[in-house]
Amino acid sequence: MTESFASQPWLTMMTFAPLVGALFIVAARLVAKKNADGVVEGEALTQLERSSKVIALGATVVTFAISLLVYSLFDPSIGGFQLVEQHPWIGGGVSYKMGVDGISILFVLLTTFIMPICILASWDSIKTRVADYMIAFLVLETLMIGVFCALDLFLFYVFFEGSLIPMFLIIGVWGSKGVKEFAGFQMPSKVYAALKFFLYTLVGSLLLLIAMAWMYATAGTTDIVALQQFDFPVGAQKWLWLAFFASFAVKMPMWPVHTWLPDAHVQAPTAGSVVLAAILLKMGGYGFLRFSLPMFPDASMDFSPLVFALSIVAIIYTSLVALAQEDMKKLIAYSSVAHMGFVTMGIFTGTKQGIEGGLFQMLSHGFISGALFLCVGVVYDRMHTREIAAYGGLVHRMPLYAFFFLFFTLGNVGLPGTSGFVGEILAMTGAFKVNSWIAFFAAFGVILSAAYALRLYRQVIYGDLTKEALMDIPDLNKRELFLLLAPLMFFALYLGFNPGPALGVFSPSVDILMENMSAALGSTL
Repeated sequence: MTESFASQPWLTMMTFAPLVGALFIVAARLVAKKNADGVVEGEALTQLERSSKVIALGATVVTFAISLLVYSLFDPSIGGFQLVEQHPWIGGGVSYKMGVDGISILFVLLTTFIMPICILASWDSIKTRVADYMIAFLVLETLMIGVFCALDLFLFYVFFEGSLIPMFLIIGVWGSKGVKEFAGFQMPSKVYAALKFFLYTLVGSLLLLIAMAWMYATAGTTDIVALQQFDFPVGAQKWLWLAFFASFAVKMPMWPVHTWLPDAHVQAPTAGSVVLAAILLKMGGYGFLRFSLPMFPDASMDFSPLVFALSIVAIIYTSLVALAQEDMKKLIAYSSVAHMGFVTMGIFTGTKQGIEGGLFQMLSHGFISGALFLCVGVVYDRMHTREIAAYGGLVHRMPLYAFFFLFFTLGNVGLPGTSGFVGEILAMTGAFKVNSWIAFFAAFGVILSAAYALRLYRQVIYGDLTKEALMDIPDLNKRELFLLLAPLMFFALYLGFNPGPALGVFSPSVDILMENMSAALGSTL
């Protein structure tokens, strides 16, 4: 490819392509309203809904295609940022700066890969305000891609916090039915879950904004690359680290600020749960690697025992909680908290194996956990219940479903040969180098994950088919089989047997991160 072709603003085009799709849906709705004298109903409404789905799917597929082009232009042997775009934004040193490195590029690909699957998963299940739903997802995709590409502090903040808004709407508007009592008031359960999600993340975000403002005032720049080289005072690092930690810990989420996640997952529509598990939870881990470790290395090492303790509690405690769940979505949600414990444990070991294990675990979790929520969505669309007790003996009626559900269940447990094994073993190897007890307790969590995951599978899939409502339940259709679950299975299996390509992308950037941390820590000794 020519140099002029490679120098085009591909990251900007990729980031905002979904937003262009959202504008097309808005335009289609305006045309429909004009043609229907302001009231879109009947055949006109059906046509608008169909057009919205097609436009949303087309926009996400185009975005994925652009991301593949971006990856083809990316040199994995270079650890620094590539395809950098920079333009003045609001003055005062704040700029629109985008770029990707080995830490971010695969999460960009994960995002653009998952989003068409989310649109397809919503194809038949979303019945109301379909156009608005598709717009929310497209806006969300733009904001999520922006998080992984932003190289300006405040540009990152806009994308990072902006992603709360469409997710808040997805949960609060298209969530499950039900009523929740809170502070003596009755409110829809989905509204309660959306508000809890928003308030938890908002508190951490305010502290993050204050810390960013102080960093700008001190360093005189919002350029992330420059800030990674800036020598913040050791005393200030601790306060800055805590402010960033407050936001990223909620986002992951870490124990004990994880309680919003089960409610959000239970109430969110299937595609909302998929994108929440596959992408949004990864923003916290990405933030630790982009900001906490390189910018506050002294504080990161000082607070690493705290992170280890919280990670081990998350791995063991939330696994025990998952073991007691009777709702399939809640069980998988608590499982996500436990698996994110491996991520934070690995990242803060400061070892190459630990950091790469945390990165790989985030990538793997995107495929496996997202697929598990799709598996729940498959039977929920048919039976309209997530209660484990409502199922049993599905293998007799849904053998294909039983096969895919088994694969992703074993991947969630960390079976060798699946991508879930690679991330966990690397994270525990890094932890073992730091403290063998940390690795021991983490391994105990792996045993617990097998207990709750296999319990879920046994109760849903095995046994006699005795419930009348399940006698005619259909197996996976072609859309669910070939467009939703099979692609996720392929990558979970491919990365399990051949993790080298992904680790090869991570490695140069992780090496630079560790070198910079070592230099910064050495200068303060």
